[in-house]
Amino acid sequence: MENLSQGIGQISGADVLRVVCGLFFIPHLVVKFRNQDFVKGFMSRAGLNPPTAWLYMAFAVEIVVTIGLVFDVLTLYAGLLAGVFLLVASWASWRVSEGKWMWNFGGAEYPLFWGICCFVVAMQA
Repeated sequence: MENLSQGIGQISGADVLRVVCGLFFIPHLVVKFRNQDFVKGFMSRAGLNPPTAWLYMAFAVEIVVTIGLVFDVLTLYAGLLAGVFLLVASWASWRVSEGKWMWNFGGAEYPLFWGICCFVVAMQA
């Protein structure tokens, strides 16, 4: 039991936040991949044109930041890129939802919070 507590003691809160931020991109990537027409429509409504280019850019960014954050590779840059990406997502959500804040109503709250977490990860890198 002592060995287990010593191993857990070596894991920092910053490491947990970094890995969780990276892992949270995976379901979003899967949903975007499975619902490309819906996502392109959302991006078009947000003013992100051409939406196909934005969709492929989102795929690339989400793959890169997932790898970077989960495996601690170029974490400063992965965290900054993830934070900026999520600020754009916050703006797009806010715009499409016509200014709603609460995430459960399509607002910008969730991606903004998540983006701030990614910036905190970058600060700890």
